[in-house]
Amino acid sequence: MAGHSKWHNIQARKSVQDAKKSKFFTKVTKELMLAARAGGADTALNQRLKSAIAAAKAVNLPKDKIDQAIKKGTGELAGENLEEVLYEGYGPGGVAILVEAATDNRNRTVAEVRHLLSKGGGAMGESGCVSWMFSQKGVFSFPKSFTEDQLMEVGLEHGAEEIMDEGEVWEVHCAPADFEPLRAAFEAAGMVSEDAEVAMVPANMVALDLEAGQKLLKLIDMLEDNEDVQKVHSNADLPDEMFG
Repeated sequence: MAGHSKWHNIQARKSVQDAKKSKFFTKVTKELMLAARAGGADTALNQRLKSAIAAAKAVNLPKDKIDQAIKKGTGELAGENLEEVLYEGYGPGGVAILVEAATDNRNRTVAEVRHLLSKGGGAMGESGCVSWMFSQKGVFSFPKSFTEDQLMEVGLEHGAEEIMDEGEVWEVHCAPADFEPLRAAFEAAGMVSEDAEVAMVPANMVALDLEAGQKLLKLIDMLEDNEDVQKVHSNADLPDEMFG
């Protein structure tokens, strides 16, 4: 794939998310609850919760709401009984789609996700049909104002697995468990990334033409609007003409 297309994919999704940050209050609240339930309230021991708090602060979720969600997750306060579910399917142009959801009603959520995929030119698939194409990685994007050597000097000591030239940016990958320590190491060295997240990274990309690319972004937008959907991943390589 063309290196910068992956960066474009990230930016396209981020612009969609930034336009509706208030709708992400529900999503970050759920992630706080799930993270606290899975690993406890101590961020020194729970890297997932540390990342969830950072994401909650990024959308300006008030501190009392953050604390309340963590207490619901650990059981100190009563809260909804959330389950984490992964749905798999296909989008326009045959791209693979993974939908991470957090729900208190599996039947409702699977019906809604199936409907949205169908409405958006895709289809729900069987469990395991596309997840094998993805692996969970910590992903950082750095501007080219940093050199590969600078990134390597800090990154390799703190868990970075590979540093790739993605055209407009450097992309650094690490294991999910190393994500927060690596972010802290980069920031301590004055190297703040333009984008950082734990994501499902596809092994191979599928190139889309302009029409299919536009349809896919519309589908992802519809899925992310659903209050049960936490994240949407695809292996689409969007065409350059979508970005002017």
